[in-house]
Amino acid sequence: MRLIEVSYGAAQAIEGYGPGFFRVGPHLLRGASLVTPWDAGGWGGLTDTAGPLALVGRIDVLLLGMGAAIAPVPRGFRDVLEAAGIGVEPMSSPAACRTYNVLLGEGRRIAAALLPVGA
Repeated sequence: MRLIEVSYGAAQAIEGYGPGFFRVGPHLLRGASLVTPWDAGGWGGLTDTAGPLALVGRIDVLLLGMGAAIAPVPRGFRDVLEAAGIGVEPMSSPAACRTYNVLLGEGRRIAAALLPVGA
């Protein structure tokens, strides 16, 4: 089997995560985080739609990492983002990190809003 190394160009991949943190490119983020191909930083969690709404026109889908396990997305959060044209895909945060990197490698217009796995 031949393995091919994925190149993300100037985009930032999610390199790791652990109890209460995410590692994205040169950033070590603690707590809830919003990750895009061009930036990464803190996020206010499921009551904060302002961060994801600032991405309107730049992304098509927001991968929503719900922590250690998948959980329902609060209706108001989903409704606001979908009304603005951003699809919301909930999954566990580990799955969201992996999916983000795969879609990033494909050049897709995505972002990840991640709740940490434990503290």
